[in-house]
Amino acid sequence: TDAYEYVRQNTNNNSPVEDVTSTDLRCNVGASSGAGTSTYNVTAGDTVGFQSAQAVFHPGPFGMYLGKVPDGETAATWDGSGSNWFKIWELGPDIEPGSFTFDTTMTQWTTAIPKTIQSGDYLLRMEHIGLHSTGDPQWYISCAQLAVSGGGSASPATVEIPGYIAAGDESIEINIYYPIPTSYDMPGPAVFT
Repeated sequence: TDAYEYVRQNTNNNSPVEDVTSTDLRCNVGASSGAGTSTYNVTAGDTVGFQSAQAVFHPGPFGMYLGKVPDGETAATWDGSGSNWFKIWELGPDIEPGSFTFDTTMTQWTTAIPKTIQSGDYLLRMEHIGLHSTGDPQWYISCAQLAVSGGGSASPATVEIPGYIAAGDESIEINIYYPIPTSYDMPGPAVFT
C-alpha cells in the first residue's frame, strides 16, 4: 500500500510523545482524526502490520493494539477515547545471562487479527517505547484504520489510552543498562488470545 494510505498521518514528524498522560498516546500528535485516510477491509484472522522507512534504533518494547470503534463513529472519525483498546501483539527484550537487548534493526512488524473478535471498525495502533534515556520513556506511535469482517463474538478486556500505563511504572522507568536487568514485565495489558 502507499505510505499513509490506511495509516493516519501525524504532525509529529520524527519526534516522540513523552507524556504518559497525553491523549497523543492514542495515535500521535495531529492524528486524532483520519478524515483523509482510507479504511482497510480485512477479515478476522488476516495478517496486518506496519512498515517503517528506517529501523527503529531505540531499545525498547513494541506492542500492537486494536481499538473497537464505538457506535455512532467510524474508523475515520473516532479519536480513540474511551476504554476500547486491547493488545494483540507484543515484543520484548531478549534476556540472557549478562545480556538484556531489544531488536533495534526491525523495519516491519506483523500479527494476525484475532479470529474471535467482533466484526466492525477498529483502529490498529502500533507503539514502540524507547527506553534509551532512563526515566524518560519515548513513545513512537501510528494508527491504521480497519474494517473487520467475518469476526466472532469475543469481548476482550479493554483499557483506556492514556491510562493503560501509569506514570512511574517500572516497565517504562527501568534502567536497561545497569545493573543489567534479569527480568522485564511488558508495559500495558496482557495480549488478548
